[in-house]
Amino acid sequence: MRVYLPCTLPALAAAVKAGEVGPAPLTGYAVTPALTEWYASGDTEELEYVALTEAARASLRLLAAAGGEAPPRRVVVAVEVPDREVSAGVGIEERGRVRLAGPVPLAKVAAVHVDDHDAVADIEAAIAALPASDAGDDDAKFTVDGAEAHELMWYATQEIPDLLAT
Repeated sequence: MRVYLPCTLPALAAAVKAGEVGPAPLTGYAVTPALTEWYASGDTEELEYVALTEAARASLRLLAAAGGEAPPRRVVVAVEVPDREVSAGVGIEERGRVRLAGPVPLAKVAAVHVDDHDAVADIEAAIAALPASDAGDDDAKFTVDGAEAHELMWYATQEIPDLLAT
């Protein structure tokens, strides 16, 4: 199963150093039965994009929690893991959220998705707007949603060292 794990650039660097994405348990996003039910008209590619987008939203929250210690670029690590290693929520509010009980070896990483440098200003604005957005402020929600206007760039696993060097 393809699972999208929200991350940050420093956490990705730590994963490379450790040889695995962790520590466990890991929260990720995938095409689950609840997501399929919620998005009934989508094909697999569309559903995977929804899961990737959910992971990017979670990455934004990780950046906010880092308090400026991580570069303001959303990171999503796409991994391939056996279905038996994935547990999914059953509620519609958890539509694509899954848990992995153990760390994921780097050999299971399929790709990394990262914001381009051009997205930095919008990501910074979205991070600053998160508290007001969570409190229901429509303008802040618009700012947070604006981060999603930026498509994440795709990097092959062999490009990760170059990505981390920038």
